[in-house]
This record gives sequence, C-alpha cells and structure tokens, in this order.
Amino acid sequence: MNSHTRAVGYIRVSTDEQSAEGQSLDNQAARISAYAESQGWDLVEIYREEGYSGKTTDRPELGRMIADIEAGKIDIVLVYRVDRLTRKQKDLWNLLEDLFEANGVGFKSVIEPFDTTTAQGKAFLGMLAVFAQLERDTIAERTKDTLANKKNGGEWIGRVPYGFKIGEDGRLEKAPDEQKIIAEIKRLRRRELSIREISKRVKVPKSTVADIISDHMKSRNHRYINGSREETVR
Repeated sequence: MNSHTRAVGYIRVSTDEQSAEGQSLDNQAARISAYAESQGWDLVEIYREEGYSGKTTDRPELGRMIADIEAGKIDIVLVYRVDRLTRKQKDLWNLLEDLFEANGVGFKSVIEPFDTTTAQGKAFLGMLAVFAQLERDTIAERTKDTLANKKNGGEWIGRVPYGFKIGEDGRLEKAPDEQKIIAEIKRLRRRELSIREISKRVKVPKSTVADIISDHMKSRNHRYINGSREETVR
C-alpha cells in the first residue's frame, strides 16, 4: 500500500464501556489517525458506533462501512482493537473472508500485530477472536450465576415496578410516594378520565399510567413484595 491508500477507521463503544480507560471513541479515533499518518495512508473517514454491542453485526455504521467496501471506496480498515469490530469469532471470519478478502480490502488493528495477507497472520487473528469470544462467554456465565444467586437469596431481579423500590436487603418494598400516585391514578380512572388526562394530572408518563391501569384491571391480586408475589397490591 502507498500514500494513495484509502484507509478508514471503525470505532465502537458499548454502553458499559463508555467510561472505560482507553475505550472512548475519541481515544480510538486518535490512535487510528496517528497510525494512518505513520503509514502515509489517506484516512478518508472514521465510522463511529456509539452504544452498540459487539455481539451482533447489526449496527448502522458497520452497515454503512460494508456498503462503502462493496462500492470499492476503501482499501484498508483500521480498528483500535479487533473486538471493536466484533466479539464473535464466526462474525470475524465472515467479515474477513466474505467482505474484506472478497473486495481486496486489508484489515489492521492498531495495537495487535497481525498481517491478514499471511497464513501466520490469519492464525494469530483467529486466536485473538477465540479469546475475545471466551471473554464474552465468561462474562455472560458470571452474570447468569450472579443473577441466579440473587434470585435464590430472595433479591428482586428485573425491572422494578412503579410503586416499589429495592430495599437495603435487595428485596422489593413499597415506595410510599409512588403508591399514593397509584391510588390517585385508580381513583381518577374510576371517574372515567382518559389515560392522557390522568397522565397530565399526576405527571406520570402515559405508558406508566396505562400499565398501572392494565395491571389493576387484569387482577387485583398482583403480588410483588420481598422478591416474590406475597402481598396483594390494590
């Protein structure tokens, strides 16, 4: 590749990585820009993917980059780290073989030394993909175990219903102020006010008002206390 090489950068952060050291979009962009300059490549664009997981390739900026590759606008793709492109080994190989190689596009990580034009480089890249997926699977297992332990201990798992809060022991307990609002919502509904009008009066989103009314109409015996369904909510 020469000084006329059209390089692009692809950078990504998921929600959990927003504040992680070295993972910010600006840091990734700066490292990619510096690397392209050191190689004498023309960095024509950086695709910025914010708030998207590496578990799937269904991402808007990745889709736009793929379209540009297929249109012949790109010579090499730069990433800060391989897992910024994808965390799944299968997806990595599909991108490498079916997209990059098929269109004569190179692929380079700024901080990981490999060369996809050699057998050894492909093997090394494969090892990186294996460990990236192992890390993802390990995190998933730990998360699953943690949630199971909390559930077994009676702690509440999942979205907290309106009108309740998580107590110091991790169990669900009533939130007095919100319970008063729930009572008012039910009172206003008995007066046949619309969901929109109730929402305006109690200053609670219409979707929340609708959920409270729907739950109340389905059953007057919804039970949410202490991480299980024990106490009637009326």
